[in-house]
Amino acid sequence: MLNPPYVDDFCRSARWATKSRGRVQRHPDWMLIATAVLEEAGHQVAFVDGAALNLKREDVRSTLERFQPEMVVLHTTTPSIYNDVSYAGLAKETGDPLTVLIGPHGTAVPEDTFSLSDGMVDGIARGEYDYTLRDLADGKPLEETEGLCYQRDGEVVTTPDRAPLDVNELPFPAWHHIRPEWYRDAGKRFPFLTLLSGRGCFGRCTFCRDVPLMEGHRLRMRDPELVVDEMVRDLELFPQIQEIMFETDTFAASPEHVRGVCEELLRRGLKLTWSCNVRVDMDLSLLPLMKRAGCRMLMTGFEFGTQAALDAVKKGITLEQSGAFAERAHDLGFVIHGCFMIGAPGETRESARATIDFARSLPLDTVQFSGICVYPGTEMYDWAKERGYLVPKDWREWVSEKYEQVTLLDYPQLSKEEMDALIDEGLRAFYLRPRQMMRMVWAIRSWSDVRRKLFGIRSFVDALIGLHRRDAESAENTLLDAG
Repeated sequence: MLNPPYVDDFCRSARWATKSRGRVQRHPDWMLIATAVLEEAGHQVAFVDGAALNLKREDVRSTLERFQPEMVVLHTTTPSIYNDVSYAGLAKETGDPLTVLIGPHGTAVPEDTFSLSDGMVDGIARGEYDYTLRDLADGKPLEETEGLCYQRDGEVVTTPDRAPLDVNELPFPAWHHIRPEWYRDAGKRFPFLTLLSGRGCFGRCTFCRDVPLMEGHRLRMRDPELVVDEMVRDLELFPQIQEIMFETDTFAASPEHVRGVCEELLRRGLKLTWSCNVRVDMDLSLLPLMKRAGCRMLMTGFEFGTQAALDAVKKGITLEQSGAFAERAHDLGFVIHGCFMIGAPGETRESARATIDFARSLPLDTVQFSGICVYPGTEMYDWAKERGYLVPKDWREWVSEKYEQVTLLDYPQLSKEEMDALIDEGLRAFYLRPRQMMRMVWAIRSWSDVRRKLFGIRSFVDALIGLHRRDAESAENTLLDAG
């Protein structure tokens, strides 16, 4: 199981595969669940997180030569796809394994992926790949394996879709292959682990990649007892962890699930801080129970500061819901991280600045601003491509030359360069306020808080320095163009 290295600090498991401004490195939880499925079926698995460890190509070659696998599974992303298929080639150089790609990129564009792999890729496990990989490892023929794409006589063959699995059947992630200290995020208490308490989402956001491609829209939540069992096991494996991050797309989408998990945590008296992803239209009456059960931070998709933009991406929420959620969560003492974007269909300078002003008006502790990311397989990708708004001409251009986030769209009324500048403006406008700086200082409660804040500050300063250099280079180029 290979999470291939690409460039230093490249994060594959995030919703935007890139070198993030905060230099975040996220756990490969999906891959480690699939690893556990394979090990439960009796297979010996070597798991290599080349991305988290910033491994070199020769490091991976050495592992392949030593382990001599019969099958190599490679995680892929859009900006790194050329690199990723090259590691399938490396695997073929060191033996004769079956090479299988996983991840949303191959799922979205299998024909293109095979065409650039030069015969080095044997199969693409589409979508929810856990049992597809198990069938292949068990020796099931390609043509009989559901959820697979493969080539026959130069043509791409697609087997029937695999039905959504029962999430309660899945084993806990094979965390014994990694160390929590390999993964960092300035917003999380260090060290931490992630946990997927379910799959699927009822939302229809046009920019969403993983739900339509990997999980499906049917909400499938694990039994609360299993969720808490996993938290207990995490602590047994790694007593040093300070927090669990529920990376479930919408943890609070099912009120029954939230109540079940929180009540089980309280019943067992488990003292472990946790955080989660939520939508602003969640049942706000759940928040006090979540707080009592140990929830610390709410990662929240506010997205935009105008109703027109929210409607344009089919977010399904209102600005009033966003405001009510933020006020209630703040009053209860939650740390709130707000996610905002620039670049909805119809976006203008005025509407983008309305989003910045909206973010500043809410009682938030931290925020992120990014250009809306249109990955292949999303509704918005098709929309932008049909209208000629898509900037990249090559998969590598889904990130900047420095492998960081970059705006992917260019509108007649709002250029790519203007959107990039507005993203930078939003970050500066939010963080470089005395009140916000003091809020972050007051939030420090422990040495762990000091360490992660220092990591976050260093990453933010590095990003600001990069922005300054980019602005200077842009100004210099403008002068040169002017003669």
